[in-house]
Amino acid sequence: MPAPPPRRTRFIDALNLGLRTGQAVGAVAAPRLEKAALLEDACAATGLDDFGDTWFERPLDVLLDSVREEARLNAAGEFAAAKQFHHLLRDRLLAQMWFDRHPEILARPIKRPVVIVGPMRSGTTRLQRLLASDHRFTYLRGFETISPVPRPDFEEVLAGRAVDFRPVLAKRIMRVARLANPRTLSIHPTGPYQPEEELGLLAASFWGMKHEAQWQVPGYGRWCEGEDATPAYRHMANLLRLVGWSQQASSLKPWILKTPQHMLDLPALLNVFPDARIIFTHRDPAAVVGSAASLAWNQTIIYSDHVEPGAVGREWLRKTEQQIDRMRAARVSVPPGRAIDIQYEDVEGDWRGTMASIYRFLDLNMAPAIPAMEQYLLAVRALKRRPHDYALDQFGLEAAAVRERMGDYINAFNVPLTSSAHSAGLAGRRAGKG
Repeated sequence: MPAPPPRRTRFIDALNLGLRTGQAVGAVAAPRLEKAALLEDACAATGLDDFGDTWFERPLDVLLDSVREEARLNAAGEFAAAKQFHHLLRDRLLAQMWFDRHPEILARPIKRPVVIVGPMRSGTTRLQRLLASDHRFTYLRGFETISPVPRPDFEEVLAGRAVDFRPVLAKRIMRVARLANPRTLSIHPTGPYQPEEELGLLAASFWGMKHEAQWQVPGYGRWCEGEDATPAYRHMANLLRLVGWSQQASSLKPWILKTPQHMLDLPALLNVFPDARIIFTHRDPAAVVGSAASLAWNQTIIYSDHVEPGAVGREWLRKTEQQIDRMRAARVSVPPGRAIDIQYEDVEGDWRGTMASIYRFLDLNMAPAIPAMEQYLLAVRALKRRPHDYALDQFGLEAAAVRERMGDYINAFNVPLTSSAHSAGLAGRRAGKG
């Protein structure tokens, strides 16, 4: 019998009890997860009423229906969901305020971004952070993917008369996240100033796998798989322009982008960033599925008391296969010379040689970036993080069956396989592998 996946922390059990008790005696209001109420609350909190492109209301409607009908949220889950929806809607209002106040933001070019495209847990975080070590690139920081939109007093921050509150908020959110699940740091190490992915910018349009990895919302996920994501990517690009403006970064420096969502939405990505240079990452599907299921499990059990490991495993096996199939179908539209394929195991065995091939692809001299890359890798090793332990059989899956199901992908891209069926878990024990 396989060992069961880990349970959630007692912190969440205590929070659930406190919220249920408070709601029962009328001391805590029950969250309102209806669109009209959420929109009204965001407008009241900001004094604004322009959300920009209203396309976001379509995925918001579907997501709210799925949360109510499928997610089976506990009290802590409902509380957190209401806070998250409010945060995203408030940021949409504030983003539009900034675009109206400073039209030059939307005129900022985003030229030749470097986009890392790979399934969850295929080493995309490590590649992004190695490249972000190079001062010739621009990247999102952790606090900016949580709060990409500055507060209304940000001009005072730029003038040196105030402090940006967003990093402080990010630290608080990350502290609570670690209380809710201390395994978070092992699965995806991050911090307020660490390079981070733009999944939070897509979530601003209520789009993407962020929601599927924290709630049981399969109906929403399947709906998204049938829709054109271009409007969500347009808003993401505008938020990148806003972040670049708030960083006072040169618009000549290319962005380093990455999120597994791009596997599903490559046509939309290319619609919005037609000159993007793509780094495709590949890893043994047995390791990818096991690690993705573990990540989703560790988040979903926080928000629901009714999560079944086998269901999580089946869904992330399906989702990983969907990501790969969609990527393969869409990558034919990437012009020759604008894409490179990188194996996870090659980075493991020879990071310097693999990065050299990426720099040749980007037509850049790697030498100036090497000291900062080495410093990043030393810092990762010094963290001495607890290993991310997981195994496929915890989620009712077997490595051989996963590999057989995705055998055509393995053969097409010559993906190296790890040495044993259990190595899907062992592979996650090395540092910096998001």
